[in-house]
Amino acid sequence: MKIAQVAPLVESVPPQLYGGTERVVSWLTEDLVRRGHDVTLFASGDSRTSAKLVPAVPRALRLDSNVRDCLPHNLLLLDQVYACADDFDIIHFHIDLSHFPLFRSVAERTVTTLHGVLTSPDLHPFYRHFSEMPLVSISHAQRAPMPPVNWVATVHHGMPKDLYRPYLEGGGEYLAFVGRISPEKGVETAIDIAERAQMPLKIAAKVDNFDREYFDARVKPRLSSRYVEFVGEANDREKNALLGGARAMLFPIAWPEPFGIVMIEAMACGTPVIAFSCGSVPEVLDQGVTGLIVENAEQGARAVQRAVTLDRKLIRRRFEQRFTVEQMTAKYLELYARLLDSRMGAIAAA
Repeated sequence: MKIAQVAPLVESVPPQLYGGTERVVSWLTEDLVRRGHDVTLFASGDSRTSAKLVPAVPRALRLDSNVRDCLPHNLLLLDQVYACADDFDIIHFHIDLSHFPLFRSVAERTVTTLHGVLTSPDLHPFYRHFSEMPLVSISHAQRAPMPPVNWVATVHHGMPKDLYRPYLEGGGEYLAFVGRISPEKGVETAIDIAERAQMPLKIAAKVDNFDREYFDARVKPRLSSRYVEFVGEANDREKNALLGGARAMLFPIAWPEPFGIVMIEAMACGTPVIAFSCGSVPEVLDQGVTGLIVENAEQGARAVQRAVTLDRKLIRRRFEQRFTVEQMTAKYLELYARLLDSRMGAIAAA
């Protein structure tokens, strides 16, 4: 099958540090190539892939100090893809909605995975208007705010089994917070939980320019707490050690999280997750098995003591049963084949 994967340009594929969508695109692309498919990746030029790379920009936009406006670069990306659209059986977009007007005429050869939150009412008339565009959700919970649209599948993210080594001997005497510093990710609440539990918290997180004011005003003053260590962004090797050595990972989110890759990263390490019941959390975590779902910081602090009773071998086994890249790729290939069969059937009937 000839497949195009179209990635965001803000980060490379895979990202050098933080970048959830770009990591998923990389895992999927590499597994498709391993299975013998002819894959072309449209991404930034500093991406690393065994597929054919078509660079829309020389390097990831976030890391290019010369970039002031991302829009022209993203429009050039769309033009690149459209110019060779007929070369592919399936064009798989991971860039949300900017391509819809241009690719509406070839909607039957596209599929779009929506990686973000869909609560904004501004999105609803847009997706209704482009009702012929096939959409994939990354959790069932992600769909909840949307009006009826052309959902064709829900595909949970999956990561390589050997990317993180499981730490099955037991976690250390600290907690971990991994991800992005922003109000909805709950880093302040994570600090509250650590202080209530009187256990050190290691924070490995990115601070976007958009969230810099929040970080300076609300988070930075709390980093002086004797329970808090801020380590900044972490690569996979660093995250593996950080998550694997933790008693638990804290995920006290305050928004309808569409998936939450860091939850399955912790599971891959055998580390339990203490999370708030928002968005996809009850869908990803098995309560009392891979994590503990709580409602507030007080419950979260109590859960820190309970976390040591969870079986780290079973946590790792549940990860392997539910969230590997092989499972994700198989579901996408099934979808690609279904869309291709539908198109061939429509052509034959015409």
